[in-house]
Amino acid sequence: MATKGMKITMNVNTTIPMQDKELLQDVLSSQKFVTGNYNTTVNECALPELRKEMLSILNDEHCIQAEVFCEMQKRGWYPTTPAEQQKIQEAKQKFSGM
Repeated sequence: MATKGMKITMNVNTTIPMQDKELLQDVLSSQKFVTGNYNTTVNECALPELRKEMLSILNDEHCIQAEVFCEMQKRGWYPTTPAEQQKIQEAKQKFSGM
């Protein structure tokens, strides 16, 4: 790549290491994708034995996702705000009749 008399070359083998935050964000995103796919698979299982096995795998993947999520929260990289008690009560009332 050249720009106004200046030659810039880039080595395609050069890698920039991921920082911990970016790595955990990538892992969390991947786990969300994986659990979504396993969930769809479980929903479409026709054989009880296969469904049971897929549910077991889905649970394992959710556990991994939860561990990553908790680690990110602990480090302040995935802040969440607690729900207001009034909102919780409203949601309970709304869905209790269903």
